[in-house]
Amino acid sequence: MHGHVDYATFLHQISGFLGSYYLILALMNAILAFYLWNSGKATTLFRVAGFPFTTATLWLLVAVAFTIISPLAMSGDARWVVFISIPQPLRDFSNWLLGPVVYSVGGLVLFVVLFLGRKFFVKPMVAWTILILAMLFMGLAMTDPNFAEIVTKPDNVPIVGLIFLLGFFTWLATAKAVENDERARQGLPPTEKLDDEKVLVWPDLVYTELICMVAVTALLLFWGLMLQAPLEEPASSVKTPNPSKAPWYFLGLQEMLVYYDPWMAGVVLPSMVVFGLMAIPYLDFNKQGNGYYTIEQRKFAYIMFQFGFFLLWIMLIIMGTFLRGPNWNFFGLFETWDPHKVEALNNVNLSEYFWVKMLNMPLPRPSPTDGALRSFFTYILRELPGIVLLVGYFTVIPPALVLFSKFFRELFLKMGFVRYMVLNNLLLMMMLLPLKMVLRWSPLNLKYFIAYPEFLLNF
Repeated sequence: MHGHVDYATFLHQISGFLGSYYLILALMNAILAFYLWNSGKATTLFRVAGFPFTTATLWLLVAVAFTIISPLAMSGDARWVVFISIPQPLRDFSNWLLGPVVYSVGGLVLFVVLFLGRKFFVKPMVAWTILILAMLFMGLAMTDPNFAEIVTKPDNVPIVGLIFLLGFFTWLATAKAVENDERARQGLPPTEKLDDEKVLVWPDLVYTELICMVAVTALLLFWGLMLQAPLEEPASSVKTPNPSKAPWYFLGLQEMLVYYDPWMAGVVLPSMVVFGLMAIPYLDFNKQGNGYYTIEQRKFAYIMFQFGFFLLWIMLIIMGTFLRGPNWNFFGLFETWDPHKVEALNNVNLSEYFWVKMLNMPLPRPSPTDGALRSFFTYILRELPGIVLLVGYFTVIPPALVLFSKFFRELFLKMGFVRYMVLNNLLLMMMLLPLKMVLRWSPLNLKYFIAYPEFLLNF
């Protein structure tokens, strides 16, 4: 079971991997130091006794440090490994940071910081520093059995790799966009315009695809030899895994099931995503930014896409993969998965807040003698607060934004009524997910805005 392993045995099992991991980090930084020194791109940070201390020297020292750490990790001795481990107070603090509220709010704050400071974060040395710090954290955290149990699970290993790949390609695209935006301010064409050379499909593209195919095949063979296939015993209805998780690409939908009914989380919301993507060519009136990377020329579209992709999809996948444990409870990366952990939540529908807690009245219920029509209107009356709230949410907010926001007023004038309302309602539908999550995690413990269990219809 997760978190139940003898520590000495665990260190012995992980020692070879950790030692090799730190050697790879040392080699990476040594190669960078040699590249900076050989290319003349090393910059002087300060001088010591008249000798320049350059960035090449800095990364060479980092490589030496990782080389020293490697035998400590490879020893598998707890007396040495303690010096390359995260202290327990920091692990407890990390577990607190990864609670649902702090995790989500922190993700939003990080998103804003990265966006506003993108010119700084796209600098190669800054990005490399963040990468090395992230990989150092991985190495230090791997000495914790709970953390190692999560990230080394065969199902989760590719997810860890995908996180780093996602970070790299996001950085690459953002760096190109920042460069193009700077060139646009100088009156220069985008970098894509500078490369007008025609490339033939044969032989250039075919050779490139062939090389990639061979390389990926070799990687998959190596992967298959090194990692055991994540196969378990045959499925049985009387013995289900706890937690029972979907494949990683469906974990975002599985997380949505916590806050919405299956018809909403599994059908309506994904359909709205597909519909919104299909509608983009018909809603978009901005002719700039086609065929090249840019942020400044399409700032609104960029922010909305990145918000939806990273905060409402990638963060949900990470949450479901690494932070959801037995009984679908939240667990920190350094927390033992205890199946007996129980979070006592009394989720309350909006109708209960309105009728029972505000008006001190029982919920309207049809009597056994009422006809079908009278019973239907009684149900409507019971959930009327939620109906009014949602109708107002979708009908009042769009015109209010036009009246009180200069940006949305200009957007309305350029797009027209129909296109503006379609775009705004798609955005409002997207924002319902984080809104519902916050209301569920808040002291309100709100379950549904509208609850019709009689008709299997909850929202």
